[in-house]
Amino acid sequence: MDNLSAGQALVRSHRGAEGPWRTAWRKLRADRAAIMAFGVLVLITAASLAAPLYARHVAGTDPFATNLNGEVVIHGETRQVLEPSTEGLGLGFTPLGPTWDFGPYMLGADNQGRDVAARLLYGGRNSLLIAGAAALICLGLATLLGIVSGFFGGLVDTLLSRILDVLWAFPIFLLAISLSIVLITQSITIGPIEIRSGSLWLPIFIIGIVYVPYVARPIRGHVLSLMQAEFVTAAIGIGASPWRILLYDILPNVITRVIVFVPLILALNMMTESSLSFLSIGVQPPDASWGTIIQDGQGLLYSRPIVALAPGLAIVISVLALNILGDGVRDALDPKSSIRVV
Repeated sequence: MDNLSAGQALVRSHRGAEGPWRTAWRKLRADRAAIMAFGVLVLITAASLAAPLYARHVAGTDPFATNLNGEVVIHGETRQVLEPSTEGLGLGFTPLGPTWDFGPYMLGADNQGRDVAARLLYGGRNSLLIAGAAALICLGLATLLGIVSGFFGGLVDTLLSRILDVLWAFPIFLLAISLSIVLITQSITIGPIEIRSGSLWLPIFIIGIVYVPYVARPIRGHVLSLMQAEFVTAAIGIGASPWRILLYDILPNVITRVIVFVPLILALNMMTESSLSFLSIGVQPPDASWGTIIQDGQGLLYSRPIVALAPGLAIVISVLALNILGDGVRDALDPKSSIRVV
């Protein structure tokens, strides 16, 4: 009877044991800072996706059309979008300042008479799209190269490692700027795929490539360490096929390391895209991103600083939230890791 009770208790404890993913989720939920950061990112993403609704139903403006002679009613008073300057000799025009009302020109206008708040939401949508798509390209290529290099070794490892070393030798921003300058005025043709100049896929492709070595090398090192692990050695000893070991022993352990990289690569991609767009070699007109809006507000820093400050704050908040979330994900999935990309 005692043996039966002990067996039942063992079965219950085995059934109630947490799996690794459930354990990681429980740890992540307990991290309040990470959950708050995730909530901030969800709000930013939702607001950016609602950009067309805001522009049409709230602002009532076209954020991509110039409005040099436009007028708007603010608190019952008709005002010009570009008001005559009252500074110095009174020459030129000053964009309408923020109204701080949930309506037209809540954050004021830029030097083309466009609604800054509406452009901020549209710019956020493009910035998040570019960062996310580039992260998928980067992590996909890096995971493939890291696994192939570490698992097969030999000549394959040597060849792939040298290619990654060549990319590693270039400073990231210098490489991204060089590629952007060369490709910004011409199309890219890869087999049946053609990326036209001015397309959002151009910065996505460039940003997705430049960070591959910084993810592939740690993954390669992780695979090399897994190849020396006891469970892999045991699988080889019982005659398991290489593909079986790759799919069932190596890949599941690599996936957690890749997930840890996701928020950090997103933050890096967002900063890189903003930098390229600020230099006019990223997102091209008529599209907008947070980087292009900062460039638009560069000449208004003294008269209407909110034009440049609003997208700058959006970038800072997003990158900070991604780094906090990344720390939480790392602690939950890979607590022994010391990965720091940013």
